[in-house]
Amino acid sequence: MNKKDVLNALEQIAVYLEIKGENAFRVSAYRKAAQALERDERTLDEIEDPSTLSGIGKGTAAIIKDLKETGETALLTELAEELPDGLLPLLKLQGLGGKKIGKLYQQLGVIDAESLKKVCEEKQVRDLAGFGAKSEEKILVALADLGKRPERLTIAQVLPAAEDLKKRLASIEAVERFELAGSFRRGRETVKDLDFIISTDDPLNVGEELVAMPHVTEIIGHGETKVSLELTYGEIIVPVDFRMVKDESFATTLHHFTGSKDHNVLMRQRAKERGEKISEYGVEEEGTDKVHHFTTETAFFNHFDLPFIPPEIREGMGELEKVIQADKLINEDTIKGDLHMHTTWSDGAQSIEDMVAACQKKGYEYMAITDHSQYLKVANGLTVERLKRQHAEIHAINDKQDSFTVFTGIEMDILPDGTLDYRDDVLKEIDFVIASIHSGFSQDEETIMKRLEAACRNPYVSMIAHPTGRLIGRRDGYPVNMNRLFELAAETQTILELNANPNRLDLSADMLKKAQECGVKICINTDAHRFDMLDHMPIGVKTARRGWLTEETVVNTWSVEAFSNFIKEKRQG
Repeated sequence: MNKKDVLNALEQIAVYLEIKGENAFRVSAYRKAAQALERDERTLDEIEDPSTLSGIGKGTAAIIKDLKETGETALLTELAEELPDGLLPLLKLQGLGGKKIGKLYQQLGVIDAESLKKVCEEKQVRDLAGFGAKSEEKILVALADLGKRPERLTIAQVLPAAEDLKKRLASIEAVERFELAGSFRRGRETVKDLDFIISTDDPLNVGEELVAMPHVTEIIGHGETKVSLELTYGEIIVPVDFRMVKDESFATTLHHFTGSKDHNVLMRQRAKERGEKISEYGVEEEGTDKVHHFTTETAFFNHFDLPFIPPEIREGMGELEKVIQADKLINEDTIKGDLHMHTTWSDGAQSIEDMVAACQKKGYEYMAITDHSQYLKVANGLTVERLKRQHAEIHAINDKQDSFTVFTGIEMDILPDGTLDYRDDVLKEIDFVIASIHSGFSQDEETIMKRLEAACRNPYVSMIAHPTGRLIGRRDGYPVNMNRLFELAAETQTILELNANPNRLDLSADMLKKAQECGVKICINTDAHRFDMLDHMPIGVKTARRGWLTEETVVNTWSVEAFSNFIKEKRQG
């Protein structure tokens, strides 16, 4: 376990104890231990004895040691076993934390969603301390939503399934090649299901291996050329279609099921003009028995006098006419740095040196360490004194580098009153200043825009992170006049972020297209809080390609010199 995992486990213990109605001091002990651990700027490996930290006793230190060394602890296992299985999912209901669920459990005998619905309908909840009639109404609404299966899933929700299935398909001997098609391949923010195209001469054997895979919870269909399954990863049910074809039809089947429908209509029209017909199995010459097959999608497009059209822009939005521009789209190989990430100095899981090593391993030429600023106390934000100490460490790391640059940075809050979290005399000493909104989401558009304008017009602010604050499928974000923001960003040469976190993808592809048209510069960042989040960069790149972004627009495809000069120019006015 890394530091972040241990912090989550300690909070989980505290919540379980609350549900059981344990002594408040015992509950508090685990939360205080988590706070003490988070405040310490060292990684978990660097903290030899947690009991030396103020706020962590010997008993809690032993639990931290267990978690660090084995990934589990007997106390957490016992607590999870003692509580009814149906009780824990109720923690997802908005407004219900461990303390309130504990009251429902202890005083009303609530053990699952069904029993909670019953006591709400019987109007028993309103009489509990801390609840009321409105609480009952909100719980019933939340319970109704809890039971619904979403029509579409976010990329973040299906990623574990996609990665697992790729590995499993690669291990099946009878599979010649395969590709994930559909909305996922086109880089859409949400998908209805996952579509795999499989080339094989033995579809029956492959089908048998597919239905026998782990995580399969329901077999929807099991035919000779198509297998439809539902697989469960954690609490997410992912529908998956596997289509099996002979290798000669692989490219055309892949194109067909990648879509979109509108793109396929454009291609069928082009084929019709040539006296041909496209099917998922090949391209037929009308009036004859001749069928053209292709080894690759590039060959398929070339047949129609077109270069390869990237999946991300196959949306029926004029891509056949603008296909030459597709060659200018950025790709993953053009990314030279990641400029938004967090370490153990604030709310990250890894040290600065660990994140530097991880970015170097990815082949980047530069990066920025951008921990949270002092206003965000919940994320252990950096005071001015801690900021200076961190930057001294970064300078020392840079002194050891020959061809790699670590920029000092900060993710600074734009405060609710429109001021910035640090004074200009502090900001001018930082290489790369990110400004973000993390509070006051309910403010009106005019107020939000004043906050964003204050940040854009500050000469030391280089970038606005996750500009709308949205979380896909969970939060719409705060109200932003996007046209005005694009005008401001272009005028002040303030970079806008495309946050590659699959829960955010903020800015969206349609907004990116408009931003580029307005002359706004974009930076694609992972906002990584741990190692695996650095791997989200390709997801951000896909969204950028959907927005037709070029290298000229995306600053972290530039050389370190070009990028440095750009952010310096704004400071010099």
